[in-house]
Amino acid sequence: MTDAQYPIGKFQRPAAISDQDRQAFIQQIEEAPAALWSAAVGLSDEQFDTPYRDGGWTVRQVIHHLADSHMNAFVRFKLAMTEDQPTVKTYNQERWAALPDAKTAPVVVSLNMVDSVHKRFVALLRSMSAADFARTMNHPEQGIVSLDFYLSLYAWHGRHHVAQITSLRERNGWK
Repeated sequence: MTDAQYPIGKFQRPAAISDQDRQAFIQQIEEAPAALWSAAVGLSDEQFDTPYRDGGWTVRQVIHHLADSHMNAFVRFKLAMTEDQPTVKTYNQERWAALPDAKTAPVVVSLNMVDSVHKRFVALLRSMSAADFARTMNHPEQGIVSLDFYLSLYAWHGRHHVAQITSLRERNGWK
């Protein structure tokens, strides 16, 4: 059995990122909303409120987390594109996932949000040059990081959480 928390493996920071890698990462970000919709379609409220693993978030919380996280990622990219090495705001994802909206709001709200944010995000990403991807931000927990790094991270992040949902569906025989 694969690791329920990391069904596609933990994030591995690439040593270097080529233009071809960037295009692949952008494609993964572009495909993430459809993959998330596909992972969520047909689930009942009871299934949305099932943790994807023991001690983990519910499917509902995972979907809302993706919307929260990728919205923050989009804003961080825009800050790094318009400011010199901005210090970005962190947030406590565990506390965000414990808020009432993350525990009870209909998932369709965040599915639509992911769709919309990703459309804008991909439009921005496709307009960026290699020099733009070399721009940096100061992340209080990760230090100085490039947009190349963040591109690779968020390409993985969407696939990671979709796989948590799809692997739960497979383990439970949810069609």
